[in-house]
Amino acid sequence: MSPLSAARAALRVYAVGAALIVAQLLRRCVRGFVEPVFSPQPERVAIVTGGTDGIGYSTAKYLAKLGMHVIIAGNNDSKAQEAVRRIKEDTLNDQVEFLYCDLASMRSIREFVQTFKMKKLPLHVLLNNAGVMMVPQRTTEDGFEEHFGVNYLGHFLLTNLLLDTLRESGAPGRSARVVTVSSATHYVGELNLDDLQSSTYYSAHAAYAQSKLALVLFTYHLQALLTAQGMPVTASVADPGVVDTDLYRYVFWGTRLVKKLLGWWVFKTPDEGAWTSVYAAVTPALEGLGGRYLYNEKETRSLEATYDPELQQQLWARSCQLTGIADVTWETFSGIGLPGRA
Repeated sequence: MSPLSAARAALRVYAVGAALIVAQLLRRCVRGFVEPVFSPQPERVAIVTGGTDGIGYSTAKYLAKLGMHVIIAGNNDSKAQEAVRRIKEDTLNDQVEFLYCDLASMRSIREFVQTFKMKKLPLHVLLNNAGVMMVPQRTTEDGFEEHFGVNYLGHFLLTNLLLDTLRESGAPGRSARVVTVSSATHYVGELNLDDLQSSTYYSAHAAYAQSKLALVLFTYHLQALLTAQGMPVTASVADPGVVDTDLYRYVFWGTRLVKKLLGWWVFKTPDEGAWTSVYAAVTPALEGLGGRYLYNEKETRSLEATYDPELQQQLWARSCQLTGIADVTWETFSGIGLPGRA
């Protein structure tokens, strides 16, 4: 990627953000953001990655308020213990706990899954929420570019390692659910299959947008596999909108200034940003239905390229190679063909 392409990527990312901020401001002025109402969810178990602060914390708290057993997966022990204490205190739900999981380390992810499975708990909701945004160029423990490694590959591996538990926990009429948090930035993302690690020329904006695009492609291919295998599990994407969190430390100074001065008005609060994730996780309206892109608790269209089954499969195959996961695509669709193909 050339410097000119990097500048173009940055402009496209900020243009999308500006458009969303205007739309959110208009909605807040006209009718506001109305908190949805969900039925209690007792005896159900959820894992929320990045549940120590921001949207993840609000999501974990809301699910706990609904009576779910919530496991926060994160990489900051002290922050996580404080989050658990506050959620228990606010919701009067003692079934909230923390398990260490560093999405920048495949070893840590595998250890987290092993620890969770030793608890012999079911798993009804996996909420892939954690992420980094526009960080300087750096790599994960396994050598992956950080946006691609943490935002996407970490959740790809985590989801695949937990699919057996999700399958065993779901049932006809009460499916288990995988909810993955992406963003409108995916609309301007470009998937470079020849340089997924952004090693040729690094642009934080392009890398971030690519990771969010990859999450949508991953979710749609996962849903196709789940459907073909007849699993009582669904997978959908939640778009929280532009939310007032701590992720903006590396963005353009003008954006940080707008956030500081007007964030309370034009940005969603973390609680408002969490509503779509919670909706995707528990609403009866989505029972048995996956492969959805949800924004403001409603289904909407994602980028047209995300519906390309060949692109989905290519990314999936590459991700399996990078994480050591067996690719079951061809054996799953043997005799019926990939979705969208004749």
